[in-house]
Amino acid sequence: MTEHRSPDTKFRTSLLEENEGPATNPTDNRTMGEIIAARFSRRGFLKGSLAVSAIAATVSPLALVAADDARAADGSVFKFDELEAGIDDKHHVAPGYDADVLLRWGDPLFADSPEFDPTKQSAAAQARQFGYNNDYVGYIPIDGSAEHGLLVVNHEYTNSHLMFPGIVKVVDKDGKKALETAPLSKDQVDVEMAAHGGTIIEIRKVSGKWQVVRDGKLNRRITATTEMQLSGPVAGHDRVKTNADPAGTKVFGTINNCAGGVTPWGTYVMSEENIHGYFSGELPEGHKEAANYKRLGIPEGAYEWAAHYDRFDLAKEPNEPNRFGWIVEVDVDDPTSAPKKRTAMGRFKHEGAESIVAKDGRVAFYLGDDERFDYVYKFVTTGTFNPNDLAANRDLLDAGTLHVAKFDDDGTVDWLPIVFGQGPLTAENGFAGQADVLIETRRAADLLGATKMDRPEDIQPNAVNGKVYVMLTNNTKRKAEQVNAANPRADNAFGHIIEIAEDGGDFAGTKGKWEVLLKCGDPSVAEVGATFSTATTANGWFGMPDNCAVDSAGRLWVATDGQGPKATGRTDGLWAVDTEGAARATSKLFFRVPIGAEMCGPLFAPDDQTAFVAVQHPGDGGEDWAPFGRPSYYEDLSTRWPDFKPDMPVRPAVVAITKQGGGKIAV
Repeated sequence: MTEHRSPDTKFRTSLLEENEGPATNPTDNRTMGEIIAARFSRRGFLKGSLAVSAIAATVSPLALVAADDARAADGSVFKFDELEAGIDDKHHVAPGYDADVLLRWGDPLFADSPEFDPTKQSAAAQARQFGYNNDYVGYIPIDGSAEHGLLVVNHEYTNSHLMFPGIVKVVDKDGKKALETAPLSKDQVDVEMAAHGGTIIEIRKVSGKWQVVRDGKLNRRITATTEMQLSGPVAGHDRVKTNADPAGTKVFGTINNCAGGVTPWGTYVMSEENIHGYFSGELPEGHKEAANYKRLGIPEGAYEWAAHYDRFDLAKEPNEPNRFGWIVEVDVDDPTSAPKKRTAMGRFKHEGAESIVAKDGRVAFYLGDDERFDYVYKFVTTGTFNPNDLAANRDLLDAGTLHVAKFDDDGTVDWLPIVFGQGPLTAENGFAGQADVLIETRRAADLLGATKMDRPEDIQPNAVNGKVYVMLTNNTKRKAEQVNAANPRADNAFGHIIEIAEDGGDFAGTKGKWEVLLKCGDPSVAEVGATFSTATTANGWFGMPDNCAVDSAGRLWVATDGQGPKATGRTDGLWAVDTEGAARATSKLFFRVPIGAEMCGPLFAPDDQTAFVAVQHPGDGGEDWAPFGRPSYYEDLSTRWPDFKPDMPVRPAVVAITKQGGGKIAV
């Protein structure tokens, strides 16, 4: 389909991460903003970060200077000279560090892989090369080494206008310049499908620098056509059967893999997020999946795959969307193994799946549903982790209890089990069994009265201090009548971070306590209501927290998504955030990405001597990226990062950050 757009309009796939569909949560469940507001109004003046949060809407945070705040800079656990915030076409890292590009879109991954040629792309070549839009980054040691291991990387989605020449043309339309986009050919769609999925690649540190091992025996590409298995309660159910898979157990490919995780037993998990954009067409009239798909915003049709493949056309394969939106587990030790979609962990727009072993040996996975007014989840395995027999853990994810969070006014959180037959999850409400509950996880959570959140993204448990950190990116759809002066904010453009302490330090438990660690945004603007400590500099504050990492010392690092000239006056990047003591809520900028990019990852090597970060969709965007002030596409790019060669397009890439001369980062 050809579309005409003005030059200041974003391309459709550029919006895929932001475009979570219409406001699909139809419930009147309370929002996190209403709960925080009620909590503050009941408790009055509170201590610590909650006190700052309660009054920040009416008093400038810069005026909230306590004795501890004055000592915050000295009390920080992060020791590095802060980077200056800004906007340009390059990446930047704090002084004293190197930031080396390790893997770029199109880089060969195998000894026989072809070299990247942007003018001669093919699906066969792309399937042997590093994929597009790297997001989650994980590290699995080989023989316990912090300097030799497997790097696992998700490839979330593709930007065809940045990838292919000839897609975008400037034309004259009614006397004005406009952009015309040509439909993709089947060959180009095949390249897109091969650029999705994930990469497993052996890497080694040599003389202080990381290198790709192209003949690594465990190297693998996973794509949107890789054969996979459905496992767990939904496998074989009628609602996942298709013409190509009448048994309902075999799926081809994985799509829109955002964040993810590495399990305690050394497998790689990929999270399927914004699946709605890949489906087009209309369901047959009166089809039973209509309400289910509406709750997920399906179909959105950002991609043109349905023009060439029937399985993405709802009119031809109405059950196909039920086969996506899952957590995918990959056995990295066997490159020939079929990845498994673990349906016990629920179906929604998964942001990540970070895990931790609980006191009793069960494993808890924290899961965000990345949409405005959707939910925070936790999956707890039925079985226990056996560190002495890794093979015994391989199917732990097929049995367990999925929970959804309800945040209460008194600062407690209840993890509500999503189990057929319990509470409203019954036949009277349209569920015939646990498979139905899991296929329609969002509706089940609606009925349980879960708390509607502001785009829950990455959620990271911290084994050092026993806390859990929830990134809430933003919610500009929040209305003024949903909050009061106590916060959080209406039109929440900058997001916030919540800290959870599970009762008794039991990550498998069903109750805990919550605090607001940070409300994000510019603390010099009183009406923004940000709550960074007064030791945070003009470079140190940020908005739109997205991904995060906890290093081996238990320190929190936050990556952002959505900053720019109009939003914050800076590009996205990686910030170090203190969570303890006098320096709590102090933030420092460590790394920033080039124009148009999002900061993904991050990941710290086990010895904390390397930070791997993923620079996603560099060069994307249009009018929001003043002073560049125009859309960016293959023939007219706002940056040619990271190669800066006239014959090379912009290329998403993974960057390895190390301290000059060696040593741990920020120590």
